[in-house]
Amino acid sequence: MYTHLELRDSARPPVSLATLHDMKARGEKIASLTCYDASFAVLLDIADVDVVLVGDSLGMVIQGHDTTVPVTMDDIVYHSRTVARGIHRPLLMADLPFMSYPSRERALENSVRLMQEGGAEMVKLESAGGQIEIVEFLARHDIAVCAHLGLKPQSVHKTGGFRVQGRGADAARRMVDDAKALESAGADIVLLECIPNDLGAEITAALDVPVIGIGAGPAPDGQILVLYDILDITSGRKPRFVRNFMADAANNLEAVRAYVRAVKDKSYPAPEHGFA
Repeated sequence: MYTHLELRDSARPPVSLATLHDMKARGEKIASLTCYDASFAVLLDIADVDVVLVGDSLGMVIQGHDTTVPVTMDDIVYHSRTVARGIHRPLLMADLPFMSYPSRERALENSVRLMQEGGAEMVKLESAGGQIEIVEFLARHDIAVCAHLGLKPQSVHKTGGFRVQGRGADAARRMVDDAKALESAGADIVLLECIPNDLGAEITAALDVPVIGIGAGPAPDGQILVLYDILDITSGRKPRFVRNFMADAANNLEAVRAYVRAVKDKSYPAPEHGFA
């Protein structure tokens, strides 16, 4: 009972939104990874990962789909519940999958499922100007929200594939404006995926909330990667921003610890992991 209170003054207190804001304020980078099961969750906890995301990327790396579109709410709830059993320190975030938030009411209903059934502490939704009302509605109901901008995998059929977003002055300006609007609506974190380094730096500087990047350059307040990518489990061609941390590691735990160190000491991402 009262586990979070018992752990608050321990050597490894649970990561909260306040923790992440403090990290941004003092310039400490936030190390985040995806996770889909209890065994890897324990490993990420031991390695002091700050934020764990049960991402709809599980549709591709676990289920073998070509996109994240087939992933269902039941899938995310199941995997979030299993991950929650394996972690104590990291903040647990879970994706709202494709078409699980077409309206404010559905978004709230499914967010509550992720928290009550899946054990998530924060939900993430792929965002733009059209989702501002939904983010605001969730925030009014005390749901912690991560807004996701840039490459949005749930929209690949609309955007024409997995491409760098925000290139060109107009596209960049729209993304900066969307990020500010989402923060004003109540987004607690903004995640930027696959955008030019300069745009990642501009958005990070423009926001008070923590910004986490994946293929968004070195400037964001933190980084996130797919666990299976850093452990070199994923087969085939990998995105430019991926680094194989198993290359110099003796085991999975050592590789995850190397990732956390590289994010914290700012050696990852390196120039070759970004986009101009």
